[in-house]
Amino acid sequence: MTGAGTVAPPGGAGAPADRLPSLTGLRWVAALLVFGFHAATMRIIAEPDVQGAVGKVFALGLSGVQFFFILSGFVLVWSARPGQSRRAFWRRRFAKIYPNHLVLWALAVLAALWFADPVPIGVAVENLLLLQAWDPRSGHFYSINTVSWSLSCEFFFYLCLPFALPFVRRARPWLLWAVVVAVPLVILALWPGQALVPEEHRWWFTQVFPLVRSVEFWMGVAAAELMRRGRWRGPRLPLATVLFGLTWVAAAGWIRAELWAALLSAAYLLVITAAADADVRGLRSPWRSRPLVWLGEVSFAFYLVHVLVITTVLRLTGDWGVGLPGWWGPVAVLGFLLVNLGLAALLHRYVETPMMRLLGPRRTGRADSARRAVAAGARRDATPGAPGVPGPRPGATPTDDRPVYADTR
Repeated sequence: MTGAGTVAPPGGAGAPADRLPSLTGLRWVAALLVFGFHAATMRIIAEPDVQGAVGKVFALGLSGVQFFFILSGFVLVWSARPGQSRRAFWRRRFAKIYPNHLVLWALAVLAALWFADPVPIGVAVENLLLLQAWDPRSGHFYSINTVSWSLSCEFFFYLCLPFALPFVRRARPWLLWAVVVAVPLVILALWPGQALVPEEHRWWFTQVFPLVRSVEFWMGVAAAELMRRGRWRGPRLPLATVLFGLTWVAAAGWIRAELWAALLSAAYLLVITAAADADVRGLRSPWRSRPLVWLGEVSFAFYLVHVLVITTVLRLTGDWGVGLPGWWGPVAVLGFLLVNLGLAALLHRYVETPMMRLLGPRRTGRADSARRAVAAGARRDATPGAPGVPGPRPGATPTDDRPVYADTR
């Protein structure tokens, strides 16, 4: 196996490279898997053969959420800045996620009122506050905008990480490796373990419960810390991609249900770490092309809008639960893909991005120091030879003495 273990972020362990565009591109792939899963299970296509083919291709598409949880832990630890306050971290995460959630929550409530669906106040408030994933009752954890259950989990992860990060930074490498290895085993153990849970709550316990789903997040956390220290060992991106493809095909075709989630967690982690390694080293990566990076940037909004749009349209046309006949079904799937992508682009541009600027914490610390240093350098260039300000080096142009700083965003 080709090693990727000597990689360290530029500038040492304390200064990770924030920009990992390959991981942004991979976010779109995960979002597309989830979309394909819902396109199959929500019965857009009435033709049995075509429906069966879509269902077979995207049978494991639900695991795209697993990818998001692992990726979230990896990226947040990789990009964490020394001295960042808990409040600043929470404020940035809130600004990233909550405005989009609020918009979709309001639209989903309006759609429910339009169709005269009951909207219990307790359920609506629980969903609004992103507490629904903690409630095992039917009609609660998948409520309002159903996909927002994963945001409920993510908010729990975000709450915990600032408290855990100091311990992660001090943890011995063997302990971090133990977390990475243990998580697939824990996922595997959930299948016999669910027998301890009442039968009506077993799906919630294995698929939704934030404490259970957090193991995937901590897997990404441990891998990021190992890579940050230059202790990660894993394949390079081409081999990791091949291994993932083989795992996906095998899991979809021949592997029992209680095994595929464990195997895919390992396969997803190998792809994530290999893609990050490629970005840090400047190696070739198909996932950081400009179109894929843009798609990855809007993937969060796409994930939030797609089920609500599909459900609403099919109910309005009277095709909900029966599907569209003939080739209208596949055409509708493609149409939903494009429409949801367009709506996601609007949501990203006019809600997500401006709200992150408005609600996110003001840049302080190193970013402010860098800006002050740049300003000071510009003043020195403007007044060479002033008292107490050295002029340019002999033979140098006025711009030669300007300090150069890395991107501090």
